[in-house]
Amino acid sequence: MRLDDERESSHYEVQDGRGGGFGGGGLGGGLGMLLPLIGSRFGCGGIVVVLIIMVVMGMNPLSLISGGGGGQQVQTERPATSELSAVQRTALQVLGSTERRWTDIFREQGQDYPPPTLVFYNQSGQSGCGAAMSAMGPFYCPADQRIYLDTDFFREMETKFNAPGDFPIGYIIAHEVGHHIQTITGEADRIRKAQQRASEADGNALQVKMELQADCYAGVWAARDTNLMEAGDLEEGMRAAEAIGDDTLQKAAGRRPVPESFTHGTSAQRMQWLRKGLQTGDPAQCDTFGGAI
Repeated sequence: MRLDDERESSHYEVQDGRGGGFGGGGLGGGLGMLLPLIGSRFGCGGIVVVLIIMVVMGMNPLSLISGGGGGQQVQTERPATSELSAVQRTALQVLGSTERRWTDIFREQGQDYPPPTLVFYNQSGQSGCGAAMSAMGPFYCPADQRIYLDTDFFREMETKFNAPGDFPIGYIIAHEVGHHIQTITGEADRIRKAQQRASEADGNALQVKMELQADCYAGVWAARDTNLMEAGDLEEGMRAAEAIGDDTLQKAAGRRPVPESFTHGTSAQRMQWLRKGLQTGDPAQCDTFGGAI
């Protein structure tokens, strides 16, 4: 990606990640918000893994239910960008680019775009949806409209998922921004209400459509920033989308892919919708639901 001329976003925070707990107050979502978030990303097995990690790290899993309490507060700061790591500054350049592109798109519709805040943390932190842990990967919390990111995830993209390069950084952040778009437009709320009425399999299918739409929105961002893309970026994006498809991840874990358990879509689907956003640059083409919600 050509990011040299991109201005860094000013909407960011840094959590020290050394709180040793999840503090009192501010985490009212507790189990009701955090575990469904983990489950939508990793399934029931992911919830178990996160709980085990908490125990190993000396954390109290009950804090997820109570919303915290008895732990030390995680400190949130906003240091100068010159104090941030190179990958954090790259992430802020991507976020700044998404802000400018989505501001243009919303302005075309006569609306204002309220950007999300990107929160960096190290291993553990806290969000308006409950605990933030590196095992969860990057995620968007609709309760506080923030994106939570442990930048070590990008090292995993290269070493664990074989998806190197700088465009995967842009893709991941723009995907989470896509969830922000769904939240501020009311799309996410409609989906959540439909999921409450649906069976588990149908609820998962709706979640897949939600994630694929966020992939498409990520492609729209990249297509709209005409100075951003350079040779090899498309291939990097396709490799990243392929690496994090549900079927590919389940196979890598030694499991037989079970479509009813998918929550993000197959590798082919993720590549398809990212490519559609890149080719059209039009968010109206990202209707993965076909109008049926």
